[in-house]
Amino acid sequence: MKHIRVAFAVSALLLLLPALLSAFGAAESTAGDAGAEASGAAGPNDYFPKKVEVEHSSVFDVEYHPNYKIVTVSEPWPGADSGFTYVLVQRGTEPPSGLEADTVIDIPVRTIVTMSTSYLPQLEMLGALDTLIGHDAFAWVSSPAVLERIEAGAMKEVGSGPTVNVELLLDMEPDLVMTSAMGGEYDAHPKLEEVGLPYVINAEWNEPTPLARAEWIKFVSLFYNREAEANELFAAIENEYATMVEMASAASEKPTVFMGAPYQGTWWVSGGGSFAARLLADAGAAYVWADDESTGSLMLDIESVYEKAGQADFWVNTGYWNSLEDAEAADQRFSEFEAYETGMVYNNNLRMGPGGGNEYYESGPANPHWVLADLIKIFHPELLPDHELYYYKKLQ
Repeated sequence: MKHIRVAFAVSALLLLLPALLSAFGAAESTAGDAGAEASGAAGPNDYFPKKVEVEHSSVFDVEYHPNYKIVTVSEPWPGADSGFTYVLVQRGTEPPSGLEADTVIDIPVRTIVTMSTSYLPQLEMLGALDTLIGHDAFAWVSSPAVLERIEAGAMKEVGSGPTVNVELLLDMEPDLVMTSAMGGEYDAHPKLEEVGLPYVINAEWNEPTPLARAEWIKFVSLFYNREAEANELFAAIENEYATMVEMASAASEKPTVFMGAPYQGTWWVSGGGSFAARLLADAGAAYVWADDESTGSLMLDIESVYEKAGQADFWVNTGYWNSLEDAEAADQRFSEFEAYETGMVYNNNLRMGPGGGNEYYESGPANPHWVLADLIKIFHPELLPDHELYYYKKLQ
């Protein structure tokens, strides 16, 4: 198997591919001329000969028609009573009649406002960053390319949740606002809908597996007619991830591991069926709450966590801590955990933006193979001897 540095180099070349294609005029192609082979036959009047097939996601899907796409987000947040339907109409053609939709959007979109940093890498990978004109909070941005756009005055800060600045957005007139939702009072989309701003709910965070989250690059591509690029990019991620899962599965031992740290007295522990737990399993580790089937979080106190994880080999994802001293300063009892005593504590905050944003949460969902490589290096360093940690650092 190739060293992980080679995999990173391949990923970097893939990130540049859309930009190179754009230089030759492919970025504005409404047919998506370059990239992976189309799924399904294209008719003579089909504006979308290059299509995506949704393979991992259980939350979104797409149905193709000659000049429009019907995109459904069936579970925008956990326990949602209903989903959302969006009709994406090829710009310059007649929209279909008689279809019920939450939003009708002309594509390819020319301007977009994002309400989460996790959408930014996908825009960059698809070569669509030049359409980004606004973001909810600049402080959380880590991407150098997006920070450059902010510095150049090409973007405006629009606020988030119920405090989103709809007046500013109305002046900006974006073709699309991409946001997420929790189904409660902190959502932005009710205010966007109230004033008639075109929005879509991106629910990647509601997916239970790393590849399902990464597959949302296909969702984003639908609004740009860049399915060919999305297919190629995702296939490379999928193949690299599968290769590393196979590698980790062959490890002779599976070290025990737990995650997180308490916040205001409560330790939110990821359930055994969660996205985070799946990453640990794929990396060849034994999560101490693996027998719990919940996909959400358990609310525990430090005593309950110590009883279950006090003798675990590794401790990861420790929040804001930058050192072991930070842990002990937060609570002296943390020093009693075996992982603390042996120095096997790792945090995913190696790469931080200038405003305090964590790149792990920005680019990690789009690049689960990078996250998985770090975890394998932590739990099984002999499997990736040349890999240097990208998101994680060992606390000293």
